[in-house]
Amino acid sequence: MDATIALVDDDRNILTSVSIALQSEGFRTRLYTDGETALKALIENPPDLGVFDIKMPRMDGLELLRQLRAKSNLPVIFLTSKDDEIDEAMGLALGADDYISKPFSQRLLIARIRAILRRVAYAKASPDDGTGETDAEIMVRGRLQMDPSRHRVRWAGKDVALTVTEFMILEALAQRPDVVKSRNQLMDAAYQDDVYVDDRTIDSHIKRLRRKFRQADAEFDAIDTLYGAGYRFSEN
Repeated sequence: MDATIALVDDDRNILTSVSIALQSEGFRTRLYTDGETALKALIENPPDLGVFDIKMPRMDGLELLRQLRAKSNLPVIFLTSKDDEIDEAMGLALGADDYISKPFSQRLLIARIRAILRRVAYAKASPDDGTGETDAEIMVRGRLQMDPSRHRVRWAGKDVALTVTEFMILEALAQRPDVVKSRNQLMDAAYQDDVYVDDRTIDSHIKRLRRKFRQADAEFDAIDTLYGAGYRFSEN
């Protein structure tokens, strides 16, 4: 994949190892050890996607993204501390596309990068015609609306910010309401490129999905658990 990835992290070991892994997959990389230096370069010579560590001196990843969003829609993945949901929520609110908790699998990071770049390419191939709509069909399931080209989700008219992984899982469930999807089926939908993840990872994503939708609607109960079988989305 001929794309340029900007890596911003004060840990040089992570920069080096991730850069080598990306280059072996055909990506070009640019490396920055602090947010202040990265900000100017990202605006003047934008890459295709940025991977930002949140915890950095001088300018952390959240502030870097906040200032970047004033001038750029560059896709961004955050590297966060394990279970640091406050940082994750703030990052998504500021416009991050996804986050991965440290320590992380390089294969998983590469898969997430590919997924986001595919969505960006898809959105560019379905341009807005001035009516506010794109060629891609918006999926409507009861109070749920999903716009794949814009990676936008609304519930009962309220925006719900999802990561790429969460979006893919919800999309897989909502495509066929009331049909039970096993954990393995949801893993196949969310983790492409032969990336191995534990099946309990899906449970964690479902838990986060429910929590996010309940922030928009305290009575949200559209994702059902079928113990021993999997999950399903209900329109009613």
